[in-house]
Order: sequence, then C-alpha cells, then structure tokens
Amino acid sequence: MPEESGAAIERLHKKARALTSEPGVYLMHNRAGEIIYVGKAKKLKNRVSSYFRSLERHTPKVLAMVLQVEDFETIVTSSEFEALVLECSLIKLHNPKYNILLKDDKGYSYLRISRSDPYPRITEVKQKTDDGAEYIGPYMSAWVVKNTIDEANKAFLLPTCTRQFPRDLGKGRPCLNFHMKQCMGICRGKISSEEYRETVRQAVDYIKGGSADAVKVLTRQMEAAAEALEFERAARCRDRLRAIERFAERQRVVYAGAVDQDVLAFVQSGADLSLSVLKFREQKLVDKLDFLFPEADPIEEVRGEFLSRYYSDPLHELPRQILLDGGLPDRELIERLLSERAGRRVPVLIPKRGDSLKLVEMARLNAAEQLSLRSQRRTGRELAALDELAKLLGLEKPPAWIESYDISNIGADTIVGGMVVFEDGRPLKSAYKRFSIQDIQGPDDYASMAQMLERRFLRYQAQEPDGGTFNRRPDLLLIDGGQGHVATAQRVLESLGLAIPVFGMVKDDRHRTRAISSQGGEIAISSHRSVFTLVTNIQDETHRFAIAYAHKSHKKTAFELSLTKVEGLGEKRARALFAAFRTKKAILAASEEELCAVPGMNIRVARALREAAERGEIG
Repeated sequence: MPEESGAAIERLHKKARALTSEPGVYLMHNRAGEIIYVGKAKKLKNRVSSYFRSLERHTPKVLAMVLQVEDFETIVTSSEFEALVLECSLIKLHNPKYNILLKDDKGYSYLRISRSDPYPRITEVKQKTDDGAEYIGPYMSAWVVKNTIDEANKAFLLPTCTRQFPRDLGKGRPCLNFHMKQCMGICRGKISSEEYRETVRQAVDYIKGGSADAVKVLTRQMEAAAEALEFERAARCRDRLRAIERFAERQRVVYAGAVDQDVLAFVQSGADLSLSVLKFREQKLVDKLDFLFPEADPIEEVRGEFLSRYYSDPLHELPRQILLDGGLPDRELIERLLSERAGRRVPVLIPKRGDSLKLVEMARLNAAEQLSLRSQRRTGRELAALDELAKLLGLEKPPAWIESYDISNIGADTIVGGMVVFEDGRPLKSAYKRFSIQDIQGPDDYASMAQMLERRFLRYQAQEPDGGTFNRRPDLLLIDGGQGHVATAQRVLESLGLAIPVFGMVKDDRHRTRAISSQGGEIAISSHRSVFTLVTNIQDETHRFAIAYAHKSHKKTAFELSLTKVEGLGEKRARALFAAFRTKKAILAASEEELCAVPGMNIRVARALREAAERGEIG
C-alpha cells in the first residue's frame, strides 16, 4: 500500500474512533466528493472504524472501496430501525458505486405475436420494433415470458416446431408433439388459417386474462360447435380445456401450500454469490428472479441488505411471507420495515423441515445452477450440496477440496489407510493416496489413523517440490468413524499447529451413512438430501478405496510368505521375485534363465521354486 494511502487510512481511522456509539448511517466519499458507499450501523464508532483497521482481512471489494475513501460523514439516528429506513432511502437517492445489489442491466422482455402472418406464432423478444406485430410487455423477468409462452402453447396446442406454414402444410407426417396431444397438428392441413388465428387470439386472451376467462370462452365454443354438429371442432375445444386444466392442476399439486410467498436462497462459490428468488402466488410458481453478486460481502450481510432494498421498491410486491435459507442479522428490524410498507405483518421465516424446506432447497438449486453456468466446472446440484454442507457444518464457505480417510485391516498383519479427495464435489482419483501402516502391533484404528494423518500433514508442512497433492491444504477433513476418530484427528492437527475443520462420517447397523459426527455430538443429515447423497458417496468411495488396497496388500503379503517356504528363498529374494512376476502363473511360465535373472537368484533355487510351484506349495 502506498505511503500516501497509509496516511489517509490512519487519518480516517482516527476520525472514526472519535465517533459516537449511537446507531446511524455513514456515507463514504471519494476524492471527487462522490458518495461511493452507504451503510448503516448499530454503533457508528465500531462499524466505521472497522473499515480502516486490519485491511488484510477485507474482501477484495471492500478493500478496493476503502482505498478510494477520502472522507466520510455520518447521520446519527434515534434507533436501529430509523437507520435501516434511512439507509434504504439514501442508497436509492445516490445509487453508490459499491452498493452493488440490485443493479440490473439485463433489460426487459416482450411477448411478440406475429399478427401479419397467416399462421402467427407467440415468441419472446428483447426489443420492441415497429413491424406490425402485437407486443405484450415489457416484463422485468425473461423467465416469466418464457414460461408464459410455454404454458400458452401447451394449453392451446399451438405448434412449437420449426416448420413454416403455409409452406409445409400437408408435407410429411405430424411430429411427436401431435401424437402426445401437445399440438393440434397444423401440418396435416386440416385446420384453416382462420380457425388457427382464432386459437392464437384465445391464447393471447388467456395470457392477458388468466385461465378462468379462457375456460369460460372455450366451454361456450365447445357447446356451440357440438350443437352445430361440428364435432371435430368441438373435440379440439375439449382438448384445449383439458390441457388448461391439467396444467393448472399439476401446479397445484407440485406447489400445494405455497400461497403468496417469496422463497430466497443464496449460494456462494469463491468470491461469487448467487441468489434465486421464487415467487409463489395461489399455489403457482409465477416468477423466478436470479441475481449474481461478484466479490460479495458475507451472505448474512447480503441477505439483510437485499431484503431491505428490494422490498422497499414500490415495483416489487410484498408477499404474505418470505422464506429464507439461513440466518438474518436485524431480522426483527427488517420484518418491521416490510410490515410497515405492506400495512400488515410480513414474517421472514427460516424453515427447518417439511414442504417449506423443500421450496428453499428448490431455490438453492436454482441459485447453484446460475453459478454453475458461470463457472462451467460444477453442476448446480454439486454446488448446492457443497453450499448446504458448509451451512450445516458452520464452515465459512463451501469446501472446494475435501479429503476423506479410512483405515482397513485384514488380521493383524495387513493394516492400511486410504485417502480420497473430492474436488468441487467430484472424486479426484489422481489425488488419492495409499498408506501402509507401520510399527503398530495388532489392529488399532485410532493409532493407525493418527499415523496416517501425521505422515500426510508433515508432507504438507514440508512443501516438497514434488509434493503434489500433499502440498494442498484441504478445506475439510472427513474421517470414517465417530467422535473417537474425530478427536484423534484433531489431536494430530493441533500437535502440528494446523486448524482444519474435521468431522466424522457415522454409519448405522446396516453400514449406511447415518450422520456427521463432531466432538460436540452428531449432526443428522437424512433430511438434507443433497448433503446426505454427497457424504454417502464420499464415505462409500473412501471405504472402497481403503479395502481394495487392504486386499491387494494382504494378497501380496500372503504370496511373499508362501515363497519363503521354498528352500533357499529368504524375504529379500521373495520380495524381488514378487516384484518381477507377481503371480504363481507367471512363475510357472518363466524359464529357469528368466528366474535366475532376478537379483540374488541362482539355478538351484530357481529349480526348487519351479518344483514347489508345480506341487501347489506357493500362491
């Protein structure tokens, strides 16, 4: 940091220490006098001074802002609630550079109906032009537009294929959509342009007025067609009515109980933070909004800032309740702010179980999917699982590098350990490591685990040039076992001066993953489906890897022992023979000259070995 900046930071820190400890709002100015950040504080002195000390602890975004601050001003308020209301008002007034939330540059979307075409289509466009078409909108959410078009096309059996009409009328067979009763089959050439255009008009009325009005109109048309003995037209009206009913019924079943509520979930990956907002009205998902915040503040702070700012905008309707995926500072203040704006109570809930939790998990999956599209490395489900695991274990951020350990022994002679790595929620087999446990008398899982972890993390501390995987510091350790294994691992890490989160993976009587263990007790994961699946996969993979190595080592040891029974073959020659031939079959296929080529072998011992192999005394 330049000397000039250091002096400015010290000056600002000194000014901040002189502030009052009352609640209020602070405004950060740059050298040009522009307001670049507005924030609120329960205690102005503590909050503002925190910006100008321990700069190395700041996120890149906060540090960049602090280094631009030339001065700040404060407004003292009589309560935290007044500070919250004033903060929202000042952010809306000044639109500061570093208050990044809700800066939307995605533009608007429109529904376009190509009225001039003999067979018009309903499509989504970003720009409204003077081309004779009918436009509905603008809509802030492209998701709403796409889903509205999809619903109308399915309800009124409109074509969505790439065929062009009237050019392709009567050419080729109807596509699969017609046979699945998702299209009226214009391509057959049996529906006139006038009737089709009338259907499109009904679809547009359905979009503008909703399903209830469309059902009434279609019912009258079906009855009129039946009275006029136009049975084919009556059947088409009946099919449209059924499609509308099926669509509405499916949403009522899927989102039963989701009445007038917004569901919010955040997912973090590195410095990026993603938010998905699902809006439910009358048991239907009516909108989905996505927000991406690069180099964001901690999730808890972003939750509070988003709620207070987003719902303070008159354009955003307040639902009956809001569901959140995690903790919210100043929850009572924010509930009060929202309730005063709505003129009724608006509770902010954090569900722990049931259908509400399932809706939160759906929002989390959508937020994770947005991040996965940005990173192009992980799937949305993998990101959601890692994010939920971090929340469940109290980690600061999702663990990108997870190491899992297990001990496997066959009798007292074969004791081995396995280290499995999951990077970004996926197994990284090139990073797996095997450990042959040494100098431990008899099966002792705790001592074996301690030896394996000590060897692994001594290699980490050494940072050898060819250390590879061992030079990487894991974000999380998972041990196959309960509290005893966790305590053993923590003792090893503490003795080496390392602070790495450690948890155990506990199985039930049927050897299925049951819970995550810590020194404070067990954490149930059965109700957290994505975490349960991830941890189960890690535990199963670790056990598979460790036991496979144990069987391989045991087989090798047993074969070497059987070789030492041959006269003239000691442990050293037996190891050399095993390294050269591996199996009894290979020894039988080898010539005496090939056997003698092994270090330490001679013709006499080679012949004795062949004879023992033929008699079945080795292997």
